[in-house]
Amino acid sequence: MDILEIIANDILDGEMDEIADHVQEALDAGIAPKTILDDGMLKGMNVVGEQFKEGELFVPEVLMSAKTMDEGMEVLKPNLQEGDVTKAGTIVMATVKGDLHDIGKKLVCMMLEGAGFEIHDLGVDVTPEAIRDAVKDKNPDIVGMSAMLTTTMLSMQDTVALLKQDDATKDTKIMIGGAPANPDVATEMGANYSADASAAVDLAVSLVKA
Repeated sequence: MDILEIIANDILDGEMDEIADHVQEALDAGIAPKTILDDGMLKGMNVVGEQFKEGELFVPEVLMSAKTMDEGMEVLKPNLQEGDVTKAGTIVMATVKGDLHDIGKKLVCMMLEGAGFEIHDLGVDVTPEAIRDAVKDKNPDIVGMSAMLTTTMLSMQDTVALLKQDDATKDTKIMIGGAPANPDVATEMGANYSADASAAVDLAVSLVKA
């Protein structure tokens, strides 16, 4: 098994304690940082995404894989040249005001990062105004919002309305998710719905290409 395959398996198996050494080993062997990223780390994350979609991996395992990816990137990032990383797009993410649920959103963020998106995670309990201001500041391709409580769907609705009222943010593509969300609610708001983290990646890719 070559070192790139080992790195991909580290990601897949969540080998947080192993990956930094293996990435350094690949660098010491003269393998280009971009090759390590594309053919090792991202290859592993792609398999994670596929297995999660098929129900072969579950949230805790995906979180471990994402953390392993982060550990590897700590070693790799200083060696990457500008232009080595092809950015799929930029996304501002937030759990809306009144809602403190974070696990689902974190998982979506990690999967999107693995797919090459630059993520600006605003955290939880984020007001409509703070989300709008972040969209103005970061000028993302997409703004993603999560709500896990039926009561906080109203806050999500208010945020979408505020974004659409402002000339600077009205054309930003919006995707939503969370237990009380569904395709009909999203359509009513003027947003796009994703059922889970894997669907969120597919949706984000399609929205950027649209």
